[in-house]
Amino acid sequence: MRPVYLLIAACVAGLDQVTKFAVVSSLSAYSVVPVIPGLFRLVRVENRGIAFGLFSDSSSALGFALLILFSFVALAIVVVLLWKNPRSAVRAGIGLSCILGGAASNLIDRLLRGSVIDFLDVYIGSYHWPAFNAADSAIVIGSGLLLLELFAGRLPNWDFGSSSTASSATSSASTDTR
Repeated sequence: MRPVYLLIAACVAGLDQVTKFAVVSSLSAYSVVPVIPGLFRLVRVENRGIAFGLFSDSSSALGFALLILFSFVALAIVVVLLWKNPRSAVRAGIGLSCILGGAASNLIDRLLRGSVIDFLDVYIGSYHWPAFNAADSAIVIGSGLLLLELFAGRLPNWDFGSSSTASSATSSASTDTR
């Protein structure tokens, strides 16, 4: 894993935490500040659920613990993928870094506050996209970069098994002339 990927992840998490600090410091809970009337406003929402506020009504301690556990597992998977990422797969590395930074920052919120601060509200008339934050944006951008690699046929082959077993099976199958 190249250090630049960790730097990108740290910058994403840092930017997200700074923006959330600014929102918490300047807006009271459920405040609304119009930025572009009819399209975009700043809000302060404490999301106790998962992505886009799903399951935010749940007050179950078990649900919260499972969400924390799932977050750690997801972070571990992204770190492993970054570790295995070949040097030539720069776009995939940047995408994974954005996902890592965003997911880590949202996990920090959950651990410190018990919820994630969302503050970006995009809407047209009465149609609202669920409030989100900079970390969520980074996760979506990172996922988009991975999808671009997938559609371009350049997604890295993250080899998790023993390559010698696979290659010996392939070579023995190709030399078998019965």
